[in-house]
Amino acid sequence: MSRQPLPDIPSPCVGICTLDPETGLCHGCMRTGDEIREWPRADNPRKLEIVQALRERRIASGRVSASDLRPRRRRRG
Repeated sequence: MSRQPLPDIPSPCVGICTLDPETGLCHGCMRTGDEIREWPRADNPRKLEIVQALRERRIASGRVSASDLRPRRRRRG
């Protein structure tokens, strides 16, 4: 059984695009400058890695939403 390809992953940008000089993270989406530059060329598996890293950063910083705290379902197959 082959795996289904990932659907297109939308950009995590929220329109508050300034990098914190101390952390190097965007104030809005919490991506690094490198992740922001990489996003348009990244394939979906890489985008998923970035989104998962953002979730961990939000949790670590206390900037969480209900969806960040929800357990993730395991992929069947």
